[in-house]
Parts: sequence; C-alpha cells; structure tokens
Amino acid sequence: MAEAKLEIDSEKYTLPLVEATSGANGIVVSSLRNDKWVTLDPGFLTTAQCESKITFIDGANSILRYRGYPIEQLCEHSNFLEVAYLLRSGELPTQEQYDAFRSSILRRTIIGEEFRTFIGSFPRNAHPMSVLASAVNALAAYYPDTTDINDPDQLDEASAIIMAKTRTIVSLILRRRRDQPLLYADVSQGYVDDFLRMCFSMPYQKFESDPLYVDALDKLFIIHADHEQNCSTSVVRIAGSAHANLYAAVAAGINALSGPLHGGANEAVLRQLAEIRDSGKTVRRFVDDAKAEKRRISGLGHRVYKSYDPRAAIAKSYLEKIMNRPGASHTGGVDEQLFDIALELEDIALNDEYFVSRHLYPNVDFYTGLIYRAIGFDPSMFTTLFALGRIPGWIAQYREMLNDPMTKIGRPRQVYTGVPVRDYVPISERA
Repeated sequence: MAEAKLEIDSEKYTLPLVEATSGANGIVVSSLRNDKWVTLDPGFLTTAQCESKITFIDGANSILRYRGYPIEQLCEHSNFLEVAYLLRSGELPTQEQYDAFRSSILRRTIIGEEFRTFIGSFPRNAHPMSVLASAVNALAAYYPDTTDINDPDQLDEASAIIMAKTRTIVSLILRRRRDQPLLYADVSQGYVDDFLRMCFSMPYQKFESDPLYVDALDKLFIIHADHEQNCSTSVVRIAGSAHANLYAAVAAGINALSGPLHGGANEAVLRQLAEIRDSGKTVRRFVDDAKAEKRRISGLGHRVYKSYDPRAAIAKSYLEKIMNRPGASHTGGVDEQLFDIALELEDIALNDEYFVSRHLYPNVDFYTGLIYRAIGFDPSMFTTLFALGRIPGWIAQYREMLNDPMTKIGRPRQVYTGVPVRDYVPISERA
C-alpha cells in the first residue's frame, strides 16, 4: 500500500497507511510525536484513536452496520440479546450459543438485598444518570472477584453482571422516583418483557407487557447498542486503556452519556415539541423564528450522518405503529398533536433548503423520546434507557481495546499557547 508523505518546510516525513475494509483509510501519525510536531484536531474530527472491527458508519449514505450486518436487517430479524452476543463475539450465535448466553444474562438479573439498600440510599429526586453511574461503579465493590481484567473468566462474568443488573437497576431507579414498591426480576421472562414488568407492574396485580411496546423497546436497544467511537465509547476506551476495571470504565461511559449534547438530546426533542404545541405558533413559524435567531432545533443534524440517520427511520416506523394502531392507548401521554408536530417538523427539514444544504436531517433522538413517553417512561429516565441499550457496545469496545496489541494508555498531546516563562512575584509586590 502507498505511504503518505508530509513536508514541512525542508523537513520530510513518511507516514504509513492502514487500509480500511470499509470507509476511510488511516494515516499513522505516531512518528510525529516528538518535541517539534503534534497533530491538532479539536473534537477529533479526523482523528482515529484505534482500529476496530465492531461498527461501521457511512454518514453520507445512511449506513450503519454491526460486525458487517446492516442495522435494518438486525432490527427486522434479530433481538437485543442476540445483537449483544454479536457485538461481543463478532459472529451471530448458533441456537445453542444463544440459549447459553441468554441464560447467563437472565439468571444474573436479580440483585441482593444489600445492593437494593445501597440504591435506596440515594435521594428519590436524584438525577437517574447519577444514580445509574454510581450503581454500576459500585458493582465492582459487590463483585470484587470479577475485576481482574487479565482473567478472561472474570471479564466474562463482569460482562454478564453488567448486562443483567443494569436493567434491574434502571427499573429500581424509576420505581423509587415514583415512590412505588420495588420488584424482583423474573428470570422466566424475556429481557425486555420482564424489564417493562419491573418498571410498570404493581404487586399482586396481573401484568402483561404490550407486545408492541416490547418489540419497539427491543429495537430501540438495538439501534443504540453501538455507534463507533462516539464520546461515551471513547471515554470507556480511554478509561480501559489505564486498565480500569470494566465496571469503572462503563460507569465513566454512563457519565459521559449523561451530557445534554450526547445522551440527553431525546429529552430535549420532547420538550421542544411541547414548546411548539404550547407556543400557539405554527411549526413553520417556529422554524422560521429559530432560523432567524440562529437557534438550534433539537433532533436535527448529527456529527457523523450527513443524510437521514438510519436509526431515525427505524424509530419512526415503530412510533407510527404505536400511534396509528386502532384503539391505541398512549399511556405515556404522547398525544396526536405532538406526533403531528414531529411529522411536520421532519417534512420541513427534509425539504427546506436551509436544512438540506446544512445536512440537518432528523437523527435518532428525533423520535425515540416520543416512543419512550408512549410506553410510559418519564423524560428524566430517557437517557438511562439509552445507556441500557449502549451497554453491549461499551463492553465490546472495552474488550476489543484490551485485546489490541497496539493499545497504549490514552494520553493526548496539546499545542501550548500560554505564557512561555516568567518569574514568580511575591504577593506584596504585585500591582
């Protein structure tokens, strides 16, 4: 393969290339790391921190693939636990492998009384993402024999514990916020089905999860399962590069995801739709005012996708199923008006030259909040659901990082532009 050549005045550098199987090839700039030159790339817009075989994105052509499988095919034919297995192992499981993996997750979903007490020590009105990050981090203290990252068996056990117990933790956070009795997991039910039961059922009352809600949430978990080297995934890898245990690294990812510019965007979309509804303005007037004031419209545009986000298309299809089925009861409070506003806003974005020229197409957050609300989740819980879906990707990325012989502890360089040097002045002599 050809080499890249860099010339800076009279200095010449030869830089090796890494050929990608899909997408952009890589230029290895590590040899520049000396006292004279570093690459400067704020926001890592063109910097790859690693080679990866997990997820491929082509933002110009609306392509998202896990281990080579198009996201559309996985959502049509697969389920969340099978996708979690795929992300971790690199291949779809046989029936025997799937059954063993599913069993390993479901039989670990119950948490002990001491851990339930620990969750109960947080204020009921604490931010759910703060509680979730603390709880996942604390799992290392409750399962200390699973924290040796050099032991494959311990790493397998930690992976299963996080996959299993995060689901239970999220349900406990929701019920405590509602001052409702906490429920135990039922290992005989499915991963998503039982999660909804733990969230919304009441003791001694029969509860049957709505099959459409189960299917919709399962697919939202799939489309959130991984997304290449995004902010939170990069944080997981950076923490893991220091050999922080898996619990600590995933907790770091949860904290990064909690930021409103990352995982909190779906809640912002729902607030914005309600703002349009309550303002008395038409959707077109709201959009025109936003353009005139240069205000960002939540749910439009994405760092990677410069075309329609394929995840948004999948989410929209499920929201349409929920909203359009005969006799549907939108228990979460999503009314037809919010849905209609979203559709009109999307239509404007797809046809208005202002948005088209700037590649501001609907992203995954545009419709997911409406689905979560329809199912019955409070907006404060939306990002915890995002995190629950992203757990398999974080685990897969962490383990790939550990197995990569090229991994070094993350330590970015900087270009220093401060004062070069100066002498200390005693306080009595300062002006």
